[in-house]
Amino acid sequence: MKDSQQKTDAYWMGEARKLALRAWNEGEIPVGALLVREGKILGEGWNRSIGSHDPSAHAEMMAIREAGVNIGNYRLLDTVLYVTLEPCAMCAGALVHSRISRLVFGASDPKTGACGSVMDIVRHPALNHQIEVEGGVMAESCATLLSDFFRWRRTQKKASRIAPERKA
Repeated sequence: MKDSQQKTDAYWMGEARKLALRAWNEGEIPVGALLVREGKILGEGWNRSIGSHDPSAHAEMMAIREAGVNIGNYRLLDTVLYVTLEPCAMCAGALVHSRISRLVFGASDPKTGACGSVMDIVRHPALNHQIEVEGGVMAESCATLLSDFFRWRRTQKKASRIAPERKA
């Protein structure tokens, strides 16, 4: 990969990370995504599954939906998706179906990652479209954001379970 491409990937991942923080501020798992074509953002998203009661409202899905509306087409040719966490199977399928050219993700997901960790949907040879994948861009920063969020959430849950002291 060219040095200039690495700088571009880091820039866009930094922007996706800002969207992940937006998810955190809304009480959602902090994942952010941007869909870019030729240096222009076509769609952006952050996790909204909890607040919208929609299991498909992942950051990637939100970015893809917005981009499709913005360009008036579900085929998102010649685009790059930047996402802070490796996509799950649902999102990976949507990436293939929408014909995204390249995926750049931050942290790997060893439990549900479908772009190389648990399975590799986006590069499966039996499918009609494969996606170029670059994982690990700003991986530590993206992973730290997630682990900090879950640590904070466990602390919040623990605090809510502590009963107030009773007066005798």
